[in-house]
Amino acid sequence: MPNKSQSEQHNKELGDLRRPRNYRKRHLSYRIIILTTFLIILGGGWSLWKKIQPTQHFTNLKTISHRKTNYHQASGSFNALIIGSDERRSQTSGHTDSMMLVHANLAKHRYTVLSIPRDLRIYMPNLGYTKLTSVQSVYQDKYGSKKGITMAVKTISNYLDVPINYYLETNYWGLRSMIDAIGGITINLPFKVRLTHPWYSKDYNKTFSQGKHQLSGKMITEIVHERDSVPGTDFGRQRLQEAALIGIVNKVTNPINALKIPALAKSMSKFLIGTNLKTTDMISIGLAVKGNFDAQKQVRYLQLSGENEVLYDNILENYNEEIVLNRKQLKKIIVKDFEK
Repeated sequence: MPNKSQSEQHNKELGDLRRPRNYRKRHLSYRIIILTTFLIILGGGWSLWKKIQPTQHFTNLKTISHRKTNYHQASGSFNALIIGSDERRSQTSGHTDSMMLVHANLAKHRYTVLSIPRDLRIYMPNLGYTKLTSVQSVYQDKYGSKKGITMAVKTISNYLDVPINYYLETNYWGLRSMIDAIGGITINLPFKVRLTHPWYSKDYNKTFSQGKHQLSGKMITEIVHERDSVPGTDFGRQRLQEAALIGIVNKVTNPINALKIPALAKSMSKFLIGTNLKTTDMISIGLAVKGNFDAQKQVRYLQLSGENEVLYDNILENYNEEIVLNRKQLKKIIVKDFEK
């Protein structure tokens, strides 16, 4: 006499035989569909993972403006223009408060940051000469916010003779929000800073000693806006901006914050007024610098020099002091630090 388990097995087999043939075919089809879907997702995920690897992702990049025919751009590298605007809330245009040209070679973990003076004398096609700080505002007032910033980047790219792949524009509120989103940063001040032109009157005359300070977004934005009390005025301000940039990158690339990179990238629209960077671009950059960033060894900081001259400004229609660029110095910098 068969036992209970044998009986149950016999009934199961009998039941399977009694099921219609199309049922068994349909059941098999479902399993094939599920398996195929899983393989497609797995394959697609692997394909996406390969595409966001820096050496794959940053290859044969488009440029916003490119008139150089002999320019070589290494795989895994790009040029980006970072613009700090004085644009206030509810405004659609602003003057350029700060500007940095960044060359990133993610394959070799080497970065060059070139600060560009806001009072640099620059030529605007069909309009004439003016200060760099006015270029963005003029174009945005004339063509609107989005087209205006693109035209400003093209003008700067052609004038400096450097192809630019990406641009990122932020303002006081964007920078402050981004720093607060990552829990503040540690900034290593190269010299003493006294606030003489703060955004908030209650911060007037606040003083920060040379050295490291753990600060919130509000105080960082106050510091990088200062120029009258620091050595070299505009050039001193550039050094403060570089110090803040190091602090931000050090915080974001800390292994503890690695899991925050995708979420931070997706929310960058809150911090940037304008950019042509996509989320996948930001994630790929995050993968490259995560756990590998050493500012002392990998970042080269440069400042453009020139002569201060009182010249006629075609846009402002008056004479004012402007910085005339040392083009020989710029050419050496581009060949050495932006084409490798």
